[in-house]
Amino acid sequence: MEALVQDIGKMVSFYRNIMEFETDWDGGLFAEFKTNSGPLSLFMYDRKAFAEAVGESYYPLKGINLTMEIGIWLPKFSDVDREYERLMALGVKSFTGEPVTYPFGIRNFYVADPEGNLLEIGSRGHEE
Repeated sequence: MEALVQDIGKMVSFYRNIMEFETDWDGGLFAEFKTNSGPLSLFMYDRKAFAEAVGESYYPLKGINLTMEIGIWLPKFSDVDREYERLMALGVKSFTGEPVTYPFGIRNFYVADPEGNLLEIGSRGHEE
């Protein structure tokens, strides 16, 4: 997955420092991330540079991006609760509130990154 971003510095900081994804970002227009569980297919590229490269007009996004989401799946329901507490302590806002367990077997909550992209943090696993 490649995300086109408006402020790559702010976005790299969020995913590296808050979400704890590893990156060797060098300050350029492109960033690639890894997670503790291995490679992650999340790339970032400067949105304005991309628009120029493909000959399109550039329009900054506003608000929540309802065209995609990044799903971060954790092993157990209790992991979802721990991640919720960790992110809230770092000042990240959950616009859906505390984690919810649904009848179809998922426990999750949603946050947005600095540019309004949705992150669903959840689990399909029950407690052991």
